[in-house]
Amino acid sequence: MVAHPHAAEPIELVLLDVGGPIYDDAAYRDALLRAVRELAAEDGRPAVEEAEFRRVYDERRQAQGGSLRTAVAERFLTAADRRRLSDRAESYWEYPASALHADVLPALRELAERYTLAVVANQRAVVVEALRRDGVAEHIDIWAISEVVGAEKPAPAIFEHALREAGVDPGRAVHVGNRLDTDVRGAQRVGLRTVWVLRGEAPPEPTAEQLAEPDAAIRTLTELPAALARLRGEG
Repeated sequence: MVAHPHAAEPIELVLLDVGGPIYDDAAYRDALLRAVRELAAEDGRPAVEEAEFRRVYDERRQAQGGSLRTAVAERFLTAADRRRLSDRAESYWEYPASALHADVLPALRELAERYTLAVVANQRAVVVEALRRDGVAEHIDIWAISEVVGAEKPAPAIFEHALREAGVDPGRAVHVGNRLDTDVRGAQRVGLRTVWVLRGEAPPEPTAEQLAEPDAAIRTLTELPAALARLRGEG
């Protein structure tokens, strides 16, 4: 765990990533697999085997750095096809109601009693429709969706947008996400404390060095209220 200059300060704002903490990241993984298979077939390239795709996917998860889309494009298409692959995958990227993790709504109900809640996510604007459908949106006070804000994590601008909208100093905010590169490191650059959620695109086997980067690491959102209490210096 990193030493944080704002340790034990009050927490007013909790920022939440969408893919991983709220919805199962398999939705995007499967969209990416469908897209790369289609493009490979259209280009007359060898069929993309799921096992090999999963190997590339898990390598990126374990590394917690570098673009998954770039890695997939370079392995199965060409580096120049990254944008084409990204656009095709996004056209299939939807979260069914079944992708909502069971621990999300109970945790949000508890958190909403104490904190201002924000969504800070690299997502298309349509994700808000899914969050409304599944009862998540009613607990969210601040929205920072990359397609709307015009900036993607780890860029400071998307975190700063949420802080500005909430009127909260970064020292009194915590970001909750499942990637070290975009979530933990991006938020830390802005002065936020961080909670790493070990599911979805988090590494299958996080190393001790990786676990030392966030202020706290949890496996489910059920653990989040207690983790935030510890960051406030309570227990």
